[in-house]
Amino acid sequence: MHVATIAGDGNGNKKWKIAFFFCFLALVVDGADVMMLSLSLSKITADFGLTSVQAGMLGTVTLLGMGIGGIFGGWASDRFGRVKAISASVLFFSILTGLLSFTTSIYEFAALRFLSGLGLGTVYIVCAGLIAEYVPTKRRSIIVAALQTGWTFGYILASFMAGAIIPEHGWRMLFLLSSSAIILAVLIYIFVPESESWKQEQAAAKLNNGQSSRKASSFKLVFQDKAVLKILGLWMLASALLHIGYNGVNHWMPHYIEHEMGLDFKSMTYYMVGSYTAMILGKLSAGVLADKIGRRFSFIFGSVATAICLFLIVNFHTPQNIMYFLVAFGFLYGMPFGVYSTYMSESFATNIRGTALGTAHNGGRIGSAIAPLLVGYVASGGSMSAGFVILGLSYLVCIIPLFFVREKMYDPQAKDQTINNDEALKYAQVQTESKTT
Repeated sequence: MHVATIAGDGNGNKKWKIAFFFCFLALVVDGADVMMLSLSLSKITADFGLTSVQAGMLGTVTLLGMGIGGIFGGWASDRFGRVKAISASVLFFSILTGLLSFTTSIYEFAALRFLSGLGLGTVYIVCAGLIAEYVPTKRRSIIVAALQTGWTFGYILASFMAGAIIPEHGWRMLFLLSSSAIILAVLIYIFVPESESWKQEQAAAKLNNGQSSRKASSFKLVFQDKAVLKILGLWMLASALLHIGYNGVNHWMPHYIEHEMGLDFKSMTYYMVGSYTAMILGKLSAGVLADKIGRRFSFIFGSVATAICLFLIVNFHTPQNIMYFLVAFGFLYGMPFGVYSTYMSESFATNIRGTALGTAHNGGRIGSAIAPLLVGYVASGGSMSAGFVILGLSYLVCIIPLFFVREKMYDPQAKDQTINNDEALKYAQVQTESKTT
């Protein structure tokens, strides 16, 4: 049965809603886990006696782990299935993040954070790919954008937890409680239905080439095809530049508000909740805009507006207006990620989608791992504001690669997709020539 038929009947609607619910929860715990480090950074810095460069290094090792783990997780989602990859990743990072509460040195903390990042990196993009394969094209952007708000709800959850737990019980209790997400990993494995597109692709592979040869070839298919490799490279570059801005801000903004603006810890967490709440609306707005006007326009608008807003925060913030700035910034810097996953999912065929998405998204994330360390290094020589200006510039230039990536190249719901080498390569070459002449 064709996927579109399945999605349109009652059973299909039930399946994608179950998948959406549990993927949303997976993104909540994933986002909360990532944000816990940023929210507790000032306390960890004081506890271990860290310099700003060492504090930035903790963010860098986290992103490196997430990038490497996400590439492997994308391959695993093609090899073993989307659901198994998500469930295993949640289980892995939940256990290791809980162990952070028992560390006695910065080196132990950094090593465990890197390892937990291997699991954290898989969830975001594989969940988006799974849901993209379940919903029709006309509603895909808004539904995937709604899914991506799960990460933001995770930020909000982490902010409330940090404000309630850290002042009374310290940062170690915060990380220990995060291990409760083990329960969610088990529930995902039991209740979430596997993607019909992936199952059909597996069945076709068994008939045509044999199961073992197909499963071993997803990386080979990606890297032996010039057209796919070109699109992959463009997405990796866009991802790296976007994540430099995004991860740099996420890692240092709570510290910046608390120390450079002079707010107490609890007030800082409330300010961040306001910013993250606005981000939810930004992601949903980007999804609507992407379905109505286009994926590329929505991404570009959000990225450019974010860069401008970050510049305004650095140069014109006051105790009286900072809350308004943070709400505006939260709305805007959520927009690129409201359309990012849909746009990328539609750039690759089903048989390589997990591997390609994992490589593009997390290859870019690896490239962006320098961001927290860079801002920490700049801050060690004076103000952190100069580092934030660099992050704003990264938001500006991240849009350039996407002028060469066409929208809706493949439908994630369609079965029996093959890589249209000639068409994709011709498009990429024409776009490149038109931009250089």
